[in-house]
Amino acid sequence: MMKGRKYYKWVLVILLWVVALLNYMDRQILSTMRLNMQVDIPELQSAANFGYLMAVFLWVYGFMSPLGGIAADKFSKKWLIVGSLFVWSGVTFGMGYATTFHQVYWLRAIMGLSEALYIPAGLSLIAEFHQKKTRSLAIGIHMTGIYFGQALGGFGATISNIFSWHFTFHYLGMAGILYSLVLVFFLKDSSSISHKKEETPQLETKPAITKVFALLFTNISFWIILFYFAIPSLPGWATKNWLPTLFAENLNIPMSKAGPLSTIALAASSFLGVITGGILSDRWVQKNVRGRIYTSVMGLALIIPSLALIGFGHTLFHTVAAAICFGIGWGMYDANNMPILCQVVSAKYRATAYGIMNMVGVFSGAIITDWLGRSSDEGHLGKDFGMLTFIVLAAMIIMLAFLKPRTNDYTD
Repeated sequence: MMKGRKYYKWVLVILLWVVALLNYMDRQILSTMRLNMQVDIPELQSAANFGYLMAVFLWVYGFMSPLGGIAADKFSKKWLIVGSLFVWSGVTFGMGYATTFHQVYWLRAIMGLSEALYIPAGLSLIAEFHQKKTRSLAIGIHMTGIYFGQALGGFGATISNIFSWHFTFHYLGMAGILYSLVLVFFLKDSSSISHKKEETPQLETKPAITKVFALLFTNISFWIILFYFAIPSLPGWATKNWLPTLFAENLNIPMSKAGPLSTIALAASSFLGVITGGILSDRWVQKNVRGRIYTSVMGLALIIPSLALIGFGHTLFHTVAAAICFGIGWGMYDANNMPILCQVVSAKYRATAYGIMNMVGVFSGAIITDWLGRSSDEGHLGKDFGMLTFIVLAAMIIMLAFLKPRTNDYTD
């Protein structure tokens, strides 16, 4: 009934917030425990081998994202989310028993496959339950789970130093497995709760996948959003992977201090950004159909000066202020990607569309990580970081000039 749906849509956000946290914490935890693991797995002493572990996850995750979106549009999102969480948590649990590099490598590949199934299903499910007045805020709150997961992933080494890296993987894996059983009872598909026909599009008709791709790639608005999503992914991944290094180099402080300082500043400000951006967007779109676009572009506008300051700032105040500015801007942008997509793509194939966007974003991250790695070796990491401002500006201009949705929630 409508009253039950009104309350459940926020229960859903809370349920999936935990899943988002586990999703990012489980993928990040390995990067902090390399020193502990290499005692038992000598191959991890090689930076190249460790890079292979990071790369295999990204490539599998990227290639599987569109397939994850297709599956979410075709089948039950509830069971896709439950199954995805169960598998990657099982992989995390199994990682604690790994004794060779090849075992860790293939487990990371399976993790990339299973985690790719979650984001398109989770975000599209939230979008189905939340309409004009709450969609951006709901997705923004969900995104804070990702930020918390990234931050908590940094404590893997601390836990493994107290206990062991085996215990850390076992504990996190078991937590996810148990939580997947909780979702079996409490997570619901939108079709299982009564709703007014005009509020949520009917999803019974499932178009063939060839038709879905034809509809998406002949939709100029989707191409604009795809470009708009991919371009900010470059500074987004660059910041995630290289901000601690920039803090250490520019401020001349040890990584033990630079890492927590940069991570906390970015996570806290991103949290503020998604909440602010979500509330502003949901209110603005009631008065102007392009309100979500304007809110998102405002977020990118904050990223431009922050990138320059992150790249060239050499005082604690300027560098931390730049990180905070970046986090707020990124949060405002991040909270509105799916809501903007909902304005130009039908609910019947939204998950597929977001899966394609996710793939493009991940591959952009792989490219920028490699480029900035070489830039760091050559001594101009800060300069090249600052140069990213120009491509963000280009994305903003294209978005404002060409994307003009006619409705807040597109239906066929």
